[in-house]
Amino acid sequence: MAPSAVVPQPLDFSKVDLKVPKSTFNDNTSPNSIGTKRKIICFSDFDGTIFMQDTGHVLFDSHGCGPERREVLDQQIKTGERSFKEVSEEMWGSLNVPFDDGFEVMKTALDIDVDFQKFHRFCIDNDIPFNVISAGLKPILRRVLDQFLGEEDSAHIEIVANDAQINTPGTEWKPVWIHDCDLGHDKALSIQQARAAAKLECEDGTIPLIVFIGDGVSDLPAARQADILFARRGLRLEEYCIENKIAYIPFDTFADIQKEVEAIMREDQQKTGGLGLPARSNPRANIWRRISSRNAIPLYLAATPAREEKMFLWPEAFSEYQPKKQGIPLTA
Repeated sequence: MAPSAVVPQPLDFSKVDLKVPKSTFNDNTSPNSIGTKRKIICFSDFDGTIFMQDTGHVLFDSHGCGPERREVLDQQIKTGERSFKEVSEEMWGSLNVPFDDGFEVMKTALDIDVDFQKFHRFCIDNDIPFNVISAGLKPILRRVLDQFLGEEDSAHIEIVANDAQINTPGTEWKPVWIHDCDLGHDKALSIQQARAAAKLECEDGTIPLIVFIGDGVSDLPAARQADILFARRGLRLEEYCIENKIAYIPFDTFADIQKEVEAIMREDQQKTGGLGLPARSNPRANIWRRISSRNAIPLYLAATPAREEKMFLWPEAFSEYQPKKQGIPLTA
């Protein structure tokens, strides 16, 4: 039996900081700074993007439901039989391990992108806020970044993700969802809020350029909000972009991303001087949420055969899952 979800308190997003604090060793004085004017904000998925493995899967396979049950649950999400949130609660609820002990397996099971640390340093040197945006649990993601990057560098990365309640014995792991929706975290909404906040802070006529980096279908809502989209080569996000003629830049490691971002920064400075709209902007970003509501689903996308993609873009409209009445326990 899966645990009941913890009901989140309403969030005042005007008080939520979605940006990394400015570094004490940049301000465009770093010898590695390019010195362009445009404000750039990076958002990146975590599992499968910064790290090659999925942190949750590592835990579930080692200390929870196991790989066979996890694969069954993953399939239930893909077919729409159950919601992402309901399945996630069962997966996290299956864990029976103290937090510190569970982290031990991740030290050896996870592999970080070989060029991520260099790219992160590039972001710090050029005053580019780097944000992790994830459907995972923030305490786990922070602990992993602290371990692999060191606490000082990890502190420069803001994590926008769900919270968690984990008791000391490790017998109860409960997600605390950041948003009240079937996905638990509306990544598109988080990026919209960051974009709006950055615009308010820009007093010199600049409009921020939003970069998103991802790998899978769950990244689609956030990807639609970005001006520049990077998709890990050979994985589902790239396939979806090709199938639906969505502009993207493929990457194998974060070194490819750094090379492209440097070129984009220089191009933008040359063409716009950092003023007005970016040289490469996404005109659909500000209207995407209006046209992607369940009452106004674009016909060409609604007709696509892949239920998995439609569930992540319009979970209320395309999920066969119907919430159970209050008081009835969830069953596996």
